[in-house]
Amino acid sequence: MAAEPAEPADAPNEQAAGKPDGLPLPRFVSLRASSVNLRLGPSARYPIEWIYVRRNLPVEIIAEFDTWRRIKDPAGTEGWVHSTMLSGRRTAVVTGENRPLMRTPDEKAELAATLEPGVVVSVERCPQGQSLCQVEANGIKGWLKRDALWGVYPSEVID
Repeated sequence: MAAEPAEPADAPNEQAAGKPDGLPLPRFVSLRASSVNLRLGPSARYPIEWIYVRRNLPVEIIAEFDTWRRIKDPAGTEGWVHSTMLSGRRTAVVTGENRPLMRTPDEKAELAATLEPGVVVSVERCPQGQSLCQVEANGIKGWLKRDALWGVYPSEVID
């Protein structure tokens, strides 16, 4: 088992992590670049724990410190990335098993495609009171059950 690296003296504790940009926590965003470093703490002085190579991957911001964001990815891995590496563009990952993408917002509608687990989709909208969200995957638009997506909260409205 590897030893944990020592934390720099300016390391924040959980109480110090505030909301510097005034947006609610937690919230979903996506990775802006095709190479994003996940660090053990909120500074370039912390070691890189992981390098994401999947642009547009959805992540959840769970804490903030200055220009750094503590994120959680779809696998549950947590760490810190610089805010410039994140985008407000909404994406989600298909979870579980193969999922039907419907042509209209009706679970009995005609099938547009079948999406495999792990596919990243762009979230177009999730209307209030609707169990389906309109998404786009590889140029195909359709409607997918929101509980089949990691990157959208259960009752969240996205327009």
